[in-house]
Amino acid sequence: MLLAVVALIAGLALLVWSADRFVDGAAATARYAGMPPLLIGMIIVGFGTSAPEMVVSAMAASDGNPALALGNAYGSNITNIALILGLVALLSPIAVHSQVLRKELPILMLVTLFAGWLLFDHQLNSFDAWCLLGLFFALMAWSVWQGMRNPQDALATEMTEDLAGQPKMTLKQAIIWLVVGLVLLIIASRMLVYGAVFIAQGLGVSDLVIGLTVVAIGTSLPELASSLIAIKKGEHDIALGNIIGSNLFNTLAVVGIAAMIEPMAVDAVVLTRDWTLMAVLTAAVFVMGYGYKKQGRINRAEGGLLLAVFIGYTGYLISTVIA
Repeated sequence: MLLAVVALIAGLALLVWSADRFVDGAAATARYAGMPPLLIGMIIVGFGTSAPEMVVSAMAASDGNPALALGNAYGSNITNIALILGLVALLSPIAVHSQVLRKELPILMLVTLFAGWLLFDHQLNSFDAWCLLGLFFALMAWSVWQGMRNPQDALATEMTEDLAGQPKMTLKQAIIWLVVGLVLLIIASRMLVYGAVFIAQGLGVSDLVIGLTVVAIGTSLPELASSLIAIKKGEHDIALGNIIGSNLFNTLAVVGIAAMIEPMAVDAVVLTRDWTLMAVLTAAVFVMGYGYKKQGRINRAEGGLLLAVFIGYTGYLISTVIA
């Protein structure tokens, strides 16, 4: 058990560090390739911060632990909104200027509802996986199109300023960090999955609960770090964009890849408890961030409410284990 705990903690630490190096390398490589700042923010950074969830869930599914993979994806979405957005808004209210983000908020809501519809038969099979991945690639194509049509969007301005302030890398350095970050990400994910599964089995806790709590919070740490840094710089659209992009990746690509590797039976509680909370939180962010006939804004009171929901939900999950 001690070895599993060490593997879990070391895996989480290495996961956060390697994900950061992977994002830096990927963003720098994309700049050398001539990719516009808005697309780097929407696609490269969004993919990079969701890479921990993607690799961890893929490994969990390949090891025959699909519930851990699903719990990681949905738990990360809940953590992203309730913990990260809640904490960020509590520190500094989030003002939404980007028109691209205003278009992505309803899309995230529709994607969440589509994911719930797929869960109604209490399974995710290969066909469901193809549907999720097909929609994911379609949205990526749409994001590229939107980025090309809106080069002066507020998010693009913030990304340009953010990228300009990062340490300069040569192309060789960028590629090295990209590869090293990815390799270490895979190693860290293997350690994390091993530790989480061993601890869950030793304590008699379900893979789903471990995925929804420890693993989900751990794999969401890159989003937490990037959002806190963004809000400190006053880059509100980047902070929210990180969460929207990550949740789209988690709902479509992370779950899709896991279900493609290992089709899974889904407990009814996932739909009635975890997906329902994820959908309610997504709807709340949509209402607050979209801002009908006014600027979208998540204020401190709303941030505190989101944080309270996260504490209550996590506490409830822990109480089911203790009971």
